[in-house]
Amino acid sequence: MTKKKPPFPGEVRERAVRMVLEHRGEHPTQWAAITSVAGKIGCTGETLRNWVRQAERDQGLRQGPTTSEAERIKALERENRELRQANEILRKASAYFAVAELGRPFNK
Repeated sequence: MTKKKPPFPGEVRERAVRMVLEHRGEHPTQWAAITSVAGKIGCTGETLRNWVRQAERDQGLRQGPTTSEAERIKALERENRELRQANEILRKASAYFAVAELGRPFNK
């Protein structure tokens, strides 16, 4: 499985989020600031809103998992999935060899 390269480099994301946070006072709502900045950098307002929300979580301004926590959760889920697969393989191998010891044919 290959990692998909994000369409916007990290520097552009950081700058866009910083622009939204800096210019929030010049707009009636945060969404107005987001749509204004999104139009300037060429992304959708929803994409930029997601970046801003994640930056707020990383700064502790909003509840939810930070970027590092989300990455850790993802790694643990991957490890859990791999361990479950390994256990299933071992379970089947154990059953196969147990049946072979008894001299009977193996049935799933």
